[in-house]
Amino acid sequence: MSFEYTPPKYAQLIAEMERRIESGEYAPGDPLPSEHQLMAEFGMARPTVVKALGVLRDNGWIITQQGKGRFVRGRPALAAGGHPRTGRKLLDRKEIPATTRVVSVGLVKAPRRIASYLGIDGAASVVLRKTVVHEGDQPSEIVAAWLPAEVAEGTTLAASAELPQGVRRLVESAAGVGLDHIIEHLTARNPTKEERDLLGVSASAALLDLYAVACDATGRPWVVLQTVLPGDRHELEDAYPIR
Repeated sequence: MSFEYTPPKYAQLIAEMERRIESGEYAPGDPLPSEHQLMAEFGMARPTVVKALGVLRDNGWIITQQGKGRFVRGRPALAAGGHPRTGRKLLDRKEIPATTRVVSVGLVKAPRRIASYLGIDGAASVVLRKTVVHEGDQPSEIVAAWLPAEVAEGTTLAASAELPQGVRRLVESAAGVGLDHIIEHLTARNPTKEERDLLGVSASAALLDLYAVACDATGRPWVVLQTVLPGDRHELEDAYPIR
């Protein structure tokens, strides 16, 4: 069953303000409308407007000058040329048959870490979808999607065929929610026997183990995406503005 999804009000305001800045309607250096003006124009409560303005400031679209107000900074350079963060890439990645092999899909008992991330009972079962991604003729990473059973069962997320679209859209459709933000956790460890076989690494190899927990606007987690990366085949890079 599919659902219509309406983004939260603060996200709608963020999108409209970004559109106005990109179009030149609000030029760099221009003062922004006041909170009261935005509340009246968009019919939103003050906390909603303040939250949206805070996100725009944190992402580099606007600046705040003490005692003077908020001003347009312009489209952030990183918004145009930066690379998507790892968790976001995992959410939107398609399972292309030429490079992705589905290893297993099924119902399993949630490991303690996954149960904690999803906020579920440790005895609960989840759907685990595991794939191996290849670059050329070499396995590059193992990607696992951990989903609440009530979300994944009966959908293509629990099917053995490659996914023609990213996990994000499928989860949003199945759960009837919009995914709002990602919390990432990065650890390093040695591989398990299964990982040694799938990745072709030694028992002493160093693996990067990244968990991306995707949540809705209320903070409720809906899916955990885990990528296991051989340390000698990957280099994680990030870029963000300094304010």
